[in-house]
Amino acid sequence: MGPRGYDEEYIPEDEPLLAARSNAAELGGTEPVSAAVGAALRFLACALSARAVVEVGTGCGSSGIWLLRGMRPGSTLTSVDIEPEYQRMARKAFGQAGFAANQSRLITGRAHDVLPRLSDGAYDMVFCDADARDYPDYLTAALRLLRVGGIVAFNNGLLAGEGMAPDGAAVPDLAGQMRDDDRLVPVLLPLGGGMLAAVKRDD
Repeated sequence: MGPRGYDEEYIPEDEPLLAARSNAAELGGTEPVSAAVGAALRFLACALSARAVVEVGTGCGSSGIWLLRGMRPGSTLTSVDIEPEYQRMARKAFGQAGFAANQSRLITGRAHDVLPRLSDGAYDMVFCDADARDYPDYLTAALRLLRVGGIVAFNNGLLAGEGMAPDGAAVPDLAGQMRDDDRLVPVLLPLGGGMLAAVKRDD
């Protein structure tokens, strides 16, 4: 097994995660984060001792389970998705993983409409797993939502560096934007389709 296979197998998915992945495959239209990306999300949430995290793109709950497993007891994950069926499956997945209902706040709607209603500087982490063409808007929102020292992370960050989505549509150069922003300390991790992340170091 090569190095790439090992990073995905290093922390394997357990039954709740495998069930969430199966649900996503049955519904279609949403691709769960890879095991390596999920493990990185758990790591980051734990390193931050995160109490409040925002997720854009609930999917069927895979990334939410990883995030909740890294967050402190009594924390709240706020997850936004336009598809109510995804969120119904995510709520079920969180319960199967042992999380109480009050540990997640699932909001159905467009992130462009929901994020402006969330409080400034109140979040430890923002994770985005959605249409990469909207990532620059989500970065702007994240900079407002995050406390200093908080982390913003984007799944499939390699798309943001290559400038092209799988369907051939142009993607804004988010990687370059983050690299050139003095308020951020960025990194592009070679996990899954790439995790583009940054620490917010100034308001």
